Amino acid sequence: MWNMGNDMGTMTSSVVQMSKDVTSMSQNVGRIAGRMEVMAKSMVDGQAGMSKDLAAMRVGMESMSGYIQGMGGDMKTMAGDIGILNKNISAMSINMANMNQSMAIMNNSMLRMSSDINKFTRPESIINAFR
Repeated sequence: MWNMGNDMGTMTSSVVQMSKDVTSMSQNVGRIAGRMEVMAKSMVDGQAGMSKDLAAMRVGMESMSGYIQGMGGDMKTMAGDIGILNKNISAMSINMANMNQSMAIMNNSMLRMSSDINKFTRPESIINAFR
């Protein structure tokens, strides 16, 4: 009987301790649930903020895409203008070469004319030419 009473006392103590453990566990789970609620709210708020940021980023990317397309068109136009400039420079170079050739011909003609004028202004040079 005494053993049975002793065992009952031990069992009662164990049940009391289990009750304390369950109470402690319940409080811990309650705190965890509160923290998880805060975390879930933070995630929802964070997703809303990220959604706004991503929407703004999308608008910026679309705008940048438009600018890049415009820049591509401008570059194409500039390439065409550079091609025209190259043709004009080439034509100018050809004209300059022609002008240089004409100047050389004119210089030769002027030299011959100078020689002829010299001969006509000094008749003795004409006579001496035949001696």
